[in-house]
Amino acid sequence: MGHLITVATCSLNQWALDFKGNLARTLESIRIAKDRGATLRIGPELEITGYGCADHFLEGDTYLHSWEVLGQILSSKEAEGMLLDIGMPVMHKNVKYNCRIIILNSKILLIRPKMFLANDGNYRELRWFTPWAKHRTTEDHYLPRMIQKITGQVTVPIGDAVISTHDSCIGVEMCEELFTPNSPHIGLSLDGVEIITNSSGSHHELRKLHTRIDLIKEATLKSGGIYLYANQKGCDGDRLYYDGCAMIVVNGEVVAQGSQFSIGDVEVVTATIDLEDVRSFRSNCSRGIQASTSPSFRRIEANIALSDGRLEDNPAIRPTAVKPVFYHTPEEEISLGPACWLWDYLRRSKTSGFFLPLSGGIDSCATATIVASMCRLVVKSCALGNQQTVADARQVTGESAETGYIPTDPQEFAR
Repeated sequence: MGHLITVATCSLNQWALDFKGNLARTLESIRIAKDRGATLRIGPELEITGYGCADHFLEGDTYLHSWEVLGQILSSKEAEGMLLDIGMPVMHKNVKYNCRIIILNSKILLIRPKMFLANDGNYRELRWFTPWAKHRTTEDHYLPRMIQKITGQVTVPIGDAVISTHDSCIGVEMCEELFTPNSPHIGLSLDGVEIITNSSGSHHELRKLHTRIDLIKEATLKSGGIYLYANQKGCDGDRLYYDGCAMIVVNGEVVAQGSQFSIGDVEVVTATIDLEDVRSFRSNCSRGIQASTSPSFRRIEANIALSDGRLEDNPAIRPTAVKPVFYHTPEEEISLGPACWLWDYLRRSKTSGFFLPLSGGIDSCATATIVASMCRLVVKSCALGNQQTVADARQVTGESAETGYIPTDPQEFAR
């Protein structure tokens, strides 16, 4: 008999230091995941603060406001009855960490700090955070009093541990950790972890999605397991565009994939999976020999079963089928990525447009083409009924809600 579970991951267009807006988008993603029957939901890296806070991560207020937002999530009805993986910075013993907070029914189960930080190219995480170097080790973290009043907990575990539910085991791998040679997913899978979550703040580069998907597929192709990938999307206030594309991979095969270029704020990706498929995949002798000698992680008990008997009692419900991976062409990436960034920059700066001198050269021509791509994306999003895009389009054009204005023609909107 199978053990069917429904899990959810998401891409959120979070804004740096927009605590109110980030909370609303996080809660919306939780609502959508719950409506689809998910019992586990994960979000992007540092979703409470936004990834691009830069030196604001060195300020105490950033940590204070993060706890305030987490307190509202812990107290919300949306968070009841689901296992949630939330991203925010945490200061432990006066050391700043980039963390995942695992919560269930108004309780914090685990604070898991990032162990390998991105510090090359466009990333400078070592400027703001310290990696957690005590592998397979946890300590007691004393919670702020405002959180103690909500959870009834004085201390919670912080460190490198896993979550054990009634029917499975969940481990965390964060962004850069996937790209390292000795990634955490290796030890996690050998210790019986069946579900691995990866919350990222990964920006768009031409063809980078190929590398990302290859690494995620390889992570479960040899070791087996369920891999949930969440990513930031949009312009977070800096020069980078985060390209979303949340996905769910099972035993090396993609079963769910979100969009890479979208101007929507919240996108939730769900899949129904049979845990027995993971256990069957891992039944070979060689893996068993290595797993039997693998060091153990501390297991934090979670009073929840991810599987739902109602799914198994309904013969019409089947695990989500494997789907082919979708890749944009290089030309589409060049057109869509900068167009999404321009729209985010325009609506967040609350300006009414761009000034574009047309000299007839390749630079101005390329820029005009990207702006045209942006206008097409906006019109398409409005046609699909995205009310946030409609409101942003009215703000940019100076139209009030009373006029009922909705852009329907890209050329008209560009004017």
